[in-house]
Amino acid sequence: MFMRKLLAGILLKNGHTVVAEATNGQEAFDQYKRYKPDLVFMDMNMAVVNGLEGVKLIKAYDPKAMIIMCSSMGQECYRMDSYIAGAFDYIVKPFQASRIQEVLSRVKSMSVM
Repeated sequence: MFMRKLLAGILLKNGHTVVAEATNGQEAFDQYKRYKPDLVFMDMNMAVVNGLEGVKLIKAYDPKAMIIMCSSMGQECYRMDSYIAGAFDYIVKPFQASRIQEVLSRVKSMSVM
């Protein structure tokens, strides 16, 4: 919850709107279907349905979904699994606001936001 609040604060400070939060991949999928956000930040390690499975659910529903994986697990295998599942980028926690801003700029340059 702390990291979700920290991330939401960074997004709000950069002029973005946070439309929903979720505690697991299934909730994230359900929220995605409801709100159709421009961008999703997903944690790798969540109960019930983990973030990797959440990415797969969202991408199966909407192949154009833009998802950023956030995780404390920085090993390359987790990063690669995220990219294979369809994540746009992978941010290792604890993250800095500058890293979030960098990702937002990359996404914006693709005309998604």
